[in-house]
Amino acid sequence: MMPTRKPLSGHSTDENALLLREGEKIVAALGQTLAPLVEVVLHDLTRPEHSVVAIANNLSGRQVGDAATEMGLARVTDSGFPEVVANYPNRFPDGRPAKSTSIGLKNSAGEYVAALCLNMDVSLIGAVTAGLGQLIQTSTTAPVTETLAPRAAGGVREALERFAATRNTTPIGMTLAQRREAVRELAANGHLNLRHALADVATTLGVARSTVYTYLPAEERP
Repeated sequence: MMPTRKPLSGHSTDENALLLREGEKIVAALGQTLAPLVEVVLHDLTRPEHSVVAIANNLSGRQVGDAATEMGLARVTDSGFPEVVANYPNRFPDGRPAKSTSIGLKNSAGEYVAALCLNMDVSLIGAVTAGLGQLIQTSTTAPVTETLAPRAAGGVREALERFAATRNTTPIGMTLAQRREAVRELAANGHLNLRHALADVATTLGVARSTVYTYLPAEERP
């Protein structure tokens, strides 16, 4: 059997009616804001056997006049029950997973009068999340490190500076062996295919353009 309460005074009855009337406005507003993924329900806890008084975005199939849930019944019998129970796992009648929040509303006498409940359908969100995870997943290692930034001759200079920095020197201060290694690395990465790239290499290394050719293996020279 549903729990019952002692009769309320006229003042309490008026106050409770006001709370429920204001609660219906909140249901309507939240329902519009959170549609279509969140069901919003207002329960009248003074009538637990017919507690549902308003419902928006009906995802559970309940109707106005249906009975209170276990959470509502717990509030009816215990005024010390938590006023807000947020983000707890739940399920709709057809098995879809839900995330629920239940907010108890008390009158000035400290009695639970109503409960405002939000039930989010997380099944669609879960599917979208899984799809996005698969969409952004990478699994293949490329044979070279690629950047999608537009290539420019200035990139040759920056590449030489980075190469030299890892060897605690500057482009001009590199040894002959280091210069050959740096230029061959530029060639392997396609930097030397850029327009004016050889001239930029020569300027950065402080050598003649003809000298840059000597840093390349004979088969790779233009």
